[in-house]
Amino acid sequence: MLKYETIAQDIQSHIEDGALAPNDKLPTVVDLCERYGVSKITVKRAFEILTERGLIASKRGSGTYVKNTTELFDTGAVDPLLMGEDGTREDTFGFTRSDQPIGFTASHSARGRSVNSVVYDFSVTNPPESVARHLSISPDDFTYYFCRVRCLEDDPITIEYTYMPIDVTPGLKRDQLYHSVYSFVQDTLGLKISSFHRIIRAVGATEEEAGRLRLDAGTPLLEISQVGFLDDGTPFEFSVARSNGMRSELRDVNVI
Repeated sequence: MLKYETIAQDIQSHIEDGALAPNDKLPTVVDLCERYGVSKITVKRAFEILTERGLIASKRGSGTYVKNTTELFDTGAVDPLLMGEDGTREDTFGFTRSDQPIGFTASHSARGRSVNSVVYDFSVTNPPESVARHLSISPDDFTYYFCRVRCLEDDPITIEYTYMPIDVTPGLKRDQLYHSVYSFVQDTLGLKISSFHRIIRAVGATEEEAGRLRLDAGTPLLEISQVGFLDDGTPFEFSVARSNGMRSELRDVNVI
């Protein structure tokens, strides 16, 4: 393992075991050079790796900090979409990190299945405070918000609620929502999707969701809430996807 990879892994281990907590400021490049006995280039390369993994972010004129991905667990910081109808959190299966950028369209089209979407909402809005925190923006900033149902062979499988910062993903149009949004991000905007931090849990379908997914209200759904990151560590998406597990395997809904 190369020296910068060793440093990146060491810092990541400190993040994972809690020695470096969310929002903690990392030591300076100079301090880390002295600690590990390496050059600035080596430390900066380690930082690049951790940024690509969505674990740290730099703030101009301030330093480099551990990203607060644990906010997805914080009841006081989440969007109402992540709450049960009685205002409490429902069962959480666990937190995962994935480098997989393949979305719903690419995942199913590759297996020869017809994919289409029904778009219920597409607007420009200020995000809720909790969503703004996930996206590292201000609640006064503007995001695209859209709600759509993804269908296989015209059978509704997944309902998605998504916020994307306009400054990060400019030019998104309603027509694109009927296709792959990730294709727009990567092929049209030329951005590189790097990683996702996800929470998987079970929820009951609301009456509105039940109607859109052709289910009974209260039917168990598999929910994946996630923050997506570009290769420079910038969050480009906060989304919640709720899927009918009886119609789709876990691998089908593990990415959005």
